[in-house]
Amino acid sequence: MGSEDATPSESEWLIMEVLWESDTPMTSSAVIRRLEGKLDMTPKMIRVLMNRLCQKGILSHRVDEKDSRVYHYSVLKSKEECLRSKSRKFADSYFSGNQSSALASLIQSIALTDEQIHELEEILEKSKGKGKK
Repeated sequence: MGSEDATPSESEWLIMEVLWESDTPMTSSAVIRRLEGKLDMTPKMIRVLMNRLCQKGILSHRVDEKDSRVYHYSVLKSKEECLRSKSRKFADSYFSGNQSSALASLIQSIALTDEQIHELEEILEKSKGKGKK
């Protein structure tokens, strides 16, 4: 069961990036090796965060058949699912759930290239009608 806040924190997100890039389950030791120099955290803290990700329902783990001290972690939620959840949480926290205000604020705060504007136009076109009930 995932907890109420089923979005990864910033540090947890870095751990998830490693797991999302992997096609197969990974041990915490393998994740720690990949994070060397990228995350200023002890191996013990990384393991704690991986455990929290399991509690949030973002990761799962299975015990190694040959060594019960080794866990193999697998992704339960895709990066896209986590991004959607994080976006909703952002809109709820800072814009009282008004997603269009959140989007407008983000767009107005950055300089977009013509290509990015075209990409956004395509996304908006695809999303037409999705909000209707």
